[in-house]
Amino acid sequence: MPTPLARKIKALIHTNGPISITDYFALCLADPDYGYYRTRDPFGRAGDFVTAPEISQLFGEMLGIFLVHAWQKHGGPERVRIAEIGPGRGTMMSDMLRVVAKLAPQLYESATFHLVETSPRLREIQQETLGLHAGRVSWHDSFEELPDGFVLLAANELFDAIPIRQFVKTPTGFRERLVGLDAEDELTFAAGVAGIDPALLPDNHKTVANGTIFEIAPAREAVMATIGERIARFGGTALIIDYGHFVSGFGDTLQAVLKHDFDPPLAHPGEADLTSHVDFERLAAAAAASGLHIHGMLHQGDFLVGLGIGERASALGRNRDEAAQQQILNDVARLAGSGAGRMGDLFKVLAVGSEPLALFPFRQPD
Repeated sequence: MPTPLARKIKALIHTNGPISITDYFALCLADPDYGYYRTRDPFGRAGDFVTAPEISQLFGEMLGIFLVHAWQKHGGPERVRIAEIGPGRGTMMSDMLRVVAKLAPQLYESATFHLVETSPRLREIQQETLGLHAGRVSWHDSFEELPDGFVLLAANELFDAIPIRQFVKTPTGFRERLVGLDAEDELTFAAGVAGIDPALLPDNHKTVANGTIFEIAPAREAVMATIGERIARFGGTALIIDYGHFVSGFGDTLQAVLKHDFDPPLAHPGEADLTSHVDFERLAAAAAASGLHIHGMLHQGDFLVGLGIGERASALGRNRDEAAQQQILNDVARLAGSGAGRMGDLFKVLAVGSEPLALFPFRQPD
């Protein structure tokens, strides 16, 4: 039984021909009538996936420690904007602000707090989650709306939800991958006629097999450039966390998630979350091109361990019963460990900023 959005997409294809992966991706997530983020609350155990801040308060606390450290390294500026893009249920910002208030009361009292969120439903949930902090939070539809001033920015699982383009190797070179209809009127992947500038492809593109997929995400790089230009102008540091790869390469990473399990990307448009892996090499290049310094990239596990998640977990477990202590250890393993079902290796952390600072736990410049 096709989803309502599948019927809408089929009608579009019948009328105008196959659509790009970019358009399919955008329709799945943001169609005004049937888009995934417009029709459901996907976060948490009752949704389709659980993000790191929902697993444990320790995640947001480590980010709070990092932001305080960055602020101190910048010399403790005044008029600071503490901001998050794509804040989910508001859990991460709540955990970050609790740590900021404890470690740097001066920063907490003088800063303003900003969430970039377009969903009215999620804004209500965020307001509830933020509790006592909520009265000092401003909501914005876009990052450009932030008031001028130094910014400390965090973005967790933002870029994976921004649409990509895909190109597939054919006997006549790389062609844009499209979504069309097969003989049974079902959605299917197809190769279009549009090519790609060879300069954008990895060096070995001539030797890869037919059917090989290359992904590029101009929209992601544009968002990174917007963030970079703002921070370059007013000062600050941004922390980007997402799943992806450090180095550009080939591979099909388009994936759908439905009820905590993988789903074929064309199976349930509008009812499954659609994402793809983030190319951190190109994201860092976009930040550098906008005038930012790259503090470094790390696996999420190395980042969290470097900031002391193990020690903080021990403190959190003190005077708790054995079951609670075990749950805390399980949560840390899921956030920082490697292997199936764990986020420590798959997720990467990129830190960029307006000054060439030595920010821990990133490797310091020689």
